[in-house]
Amino acid sequence: MPGPVLHQGAVVQCAHGGRAAPPSSYPRVLVGGLPVCVQQVPYVVAGCPLPPPPAANGPCVTAPWTTGSLRVRVGGGLPLLLLDSVATAVPTGAPLIVVSAQQRVVAT
Repeated sequence: MPGPVLHQGAVVQCAHGGRAAPPSSYPRVLVGGLPVCVQQVPYVVAGCPLPPPPAANGPCVTAPWTTGSLRVRVGGGLPLLLLDSVATAVPTGAPLIVVSAQQRVVAT
């Protein structure tokens, strides 16, 4: 399904409110002046308030993406991340939530 492309400036959080960001992006393709994000790079979560065991199974640390663009690729076949891409945080299993992203460039 078509959706806006995620870039380095997109605001992404874990389900508990921790800030998630890519440790790297694809610098050769820019959207709104910022590099795009690709599916192969898991996001790093910082500031997740979920307590560690035995109180809970947190905090969220990383979040690999399981879906990305199907038709638009960069850098020799890397899928882009889209607004509706799915990631699951480790070790909690919580989803990442895209809070805001650019809306001008859309991919499938």
